[in-house]
Amino acid sequence: MLTDFCTNPVLLSVVTLLILSALRLNVVFSLVIAALCGGLLAGMDGASVMKAFTGGLGNGAQIAFNYAMLGAFSIAISRSGVTELIARELFRRIGGEVTKKKLFIFKYTLLLILTLVSISSQNLIPVHIAFIPVLIPPLLPVFEKIRLDRRAVACILTFGLITPYMFLPVGFGKIYLNTILIGNLNSNGLSVDASLAPGAMAIPALGMLAGLLIAVFFSYRRPRDYAPAQTAAEVVSQEPVEIRPRNVIVGVIAIVVALAGQLWLDSLVIASVAAILVFVLARTIHLRDTQDVFTHGISLMGGIGIVMIAASGFAEVMKATGCVDSLVETVSNSIGASRSLAVFLMLLIGLVITMGIGSSFSTVPLIAAIYVPLCVKLGISPVATIAIVGVAGALGDAGSPVSESVLGPTAGLNADGQHDHIYDSVIPTFLHYNIPLLIAGWIAGMIL
Repeated sequence: MLTDFCTNPVLLSVVTLLILSALRLNVVFSLVIAALCGGLLAGMDGASVMKAFTGGLGNGAQIAFNYAMLGAFSIAISRSGVTELIARELFRRIGGEVTKKKLFIFKYTLLLILTLVSISSQNLIPVHIAFIPVLIPPLLPVFEKIRLDRRAVACILTFGLITPYMFLPVGFGKIYLNTILIGNLNSNGLSVDASLAPGAMAIPALGMLAGLLIAVFFSYRRPRDYAPAQTAAEVVSQEPVEIRPRNVIVGVIAIVVALAGQLWLDSLVIASVAAILVFVLARTIHLRDTQDVFTHGISLMGGIGIVMIAASGFAEVMKATGCVDSLVETVSNSIGASRSLAVFLMLLIGLVITMGIGSSFSTVPLIAAIYVPLCVKLGISPVATIAIVGVAGALGDAGSPVSESVLGPTAGLNADGQHDHIYDSVIPTFLHYNIPLLIAGWIAGMIL
């Protein structure tokens, strides 16, 4: 069993991806090489591997285009002066003389606000990562002023992007818990009600909370210095911006229009275009400048879109190998009657799959067909089964170099080029969330 597990092409491919990324090879290059290694190890020829890879690229095109438009919208917002105004107001509240007490209060109040905003992006105002390139880059000069470790902010943002959908059945949580998790469990023979999901996922959510508290109050509580910051506007668009009340009002209207477009039309592209048109019609941005806005938007958010496209190709190769099912079946056929070992290995397999695919929403359908009968065979209760499958899907969403929940924070925090994706986002979120979530998920699977 151990040999089959350790030599599984999917596992080896994911390990290759992580090693290459840790060695600072570009994530897109790492994805291509890891996909090729996994396909060849599974017995596919090189042409078949690349055919599957290129065939899967289209699955990420919509996401990439959304991010490009979101980047353009963020640039337009920065040029209106809204972001510069926010940053200046925060600087004013810090004051000239920064005492230790004032700094402590300001720092943790700011972190609390970021946590609440991030959580709200999944349910109250379900815009997912769309708020990050608008809100975070203007705050970088403020972070530098108070010597805030951006790794703490990365952990906060990732916590807010993942924990709510794991636990709260509203917004994206309604999709994950009710539609994907409960829907797949029911379709595979386990009759459970959606109302059981929040209770089943409560212990895992506490594990995520423990990771957040450790990151903020222990791991990254010490001051960290960065290069002298630019103004908020220059961080985002590389251009100085004069704050004019009229332009700020136009910026606020554009934000409202963008939010309305996302909530009512469920289209980030239309919302972004509509918001930019508000700037154009108000002559805050001239028609001739829209090309420059789009180009800077690509620079700000285009990278995350390309990574998501490549990740879609990688996921397609992993599916084409047929080794995802064999990885799950290897565990299923080899654990005997040990419930504790079974729960641990089911969670571990989920971690491996999600680390590679980068989407917990895509992992659950892949594992539910095997996990449900296995849990029934071992006498695991329906509530515990919900927890096991739900956590197995969510594990790896934090800490995966190709996950939106990690790429999004990096896109905002690295707007001035001082936040490394792997060492400042991937590794911190992996350590602070996957380890506590694995432990909490195992406890939930054993006692529920």
